[in-house]
Amino acid sequence: MTRVYNFSAGPSMMPEDVMKLAQSEFLDYRGLGSSVIEISHRSKDYVALAAEAERDLRDLLKVPDNYRVLFMQGGGRGQFAAVPMNLLTGTGKADYITTGNWSKDAHTEALKYGDAREIKADFKGEDGLIRVRGDLQFRDDADYVYYCANETVCGVELFDIPDAGDRPLVADVSSEFLSKPMDVSRFGLIYAGAQKNVAPAGLTIVIVRDDLVGRAMKCCPSIFDYKILADKDSMFNTPPTFCWYMAGLVFKWLKELGGLEEMEKLNIAKSDFLYGFLGSCDFYSLAVAPEFRSRMNVPFFLKDESLNEKFLAEAKVAGLTSLKGHRILGGMRASIYNAMPMDGVKALVKFMEDFAAKAG
Repeated sequence: MTRVYNFSAGPSMMPEDVMKLAQSEFLDYRGLGSSVIEISHRSKDYVALAAEAERDLRDLLKVPDNYRVLFMQGGGRGQFAAVPMNLLTGTGKADYITTGNWSKDAHTEALKYGDAREIKADFKGEDGLIRVRGDLQFRDDADYVYYCANETVCGVELFDIPDAGDRPLVADVSSEFLSKPMDVSRFGLIYAGAQKNVAPAGLTIVIVRDDLVGRAMKCCPSIFDYKILADKDSMFNTPPTFCWYMAGLVFKWLKELGGLEEMEKLNIAKSDFLYGFLGSCDFYSLAVAPEFRSRMNVPFFLKDESLNEKFLAEAKVAGLTSLKGHRILGGMRASIYNAMPMDGVKALVKFMEDFAAKAG
């Protein structure tokens, strides 16, 4: 069987070396005679696996000692609710910077729990390209300021961290997580769904500063209470054990690669190559201004959208899958997360070049 290049926005490609290792251990995890999916999460062997994964993640991100790392369930949408239920408990006010669909959905959810104010930051310039305002004003008494670092639908990435002053800054980093170094100390809390760059769907990683733990509303379900999860080492209930195991393998893969600095270099090279081609061929167009173009998710449009289905069908035959754009935006989208090799990006560009030559 020939593997394809999968450009899905998530669940997405995983490193082939990681999947081969998981395959080799699947029936017999480290001589136990059982699969890792069969052993108790409270067993000595699994607890050691989980602790090792957390240490590797802390090493990769240089997580300060005064932050807790939680391995949770519920996905990004679960955190849309968990964040306000844990943090919107001082003045009951939070400021939400919205730059696309995911930050807007997070704001809508937060309105259920308090005074969540939307600060719409995305706009179209005179050239019709999407940009993000930088002159943002926040309320002095906001319990936190929230933003989404990378919007997967529209392909907007914020490379400059917003200055929230003394207010805790909360970031949804799901689709850029571990794609580059991050200064965790600049945030009160970050979270990431694993299905982009870390592991199969089902795991959500939360990194939260100690002083923000223990503030949950009475209505907060125990499974979303950061203090309960922290006190129980993320083992309050049965965690997504296989996802946690796979995340640990990915953390080691990244470390062997040379860490997040090396991963960022590869991601810059891949995105520069793809955007360079798109900018040079008038058969395709882009909707985002260069300074905000995501390295992870690249939406683009055909000059003649009546050719969309033909493009997708021929791409699939060529071994290039999941290129259809999000239903909200339309067009095409190539997600080029950590596990997408440069060869995959080159194969896509070659196909697009040939398609444009034939159809244009």
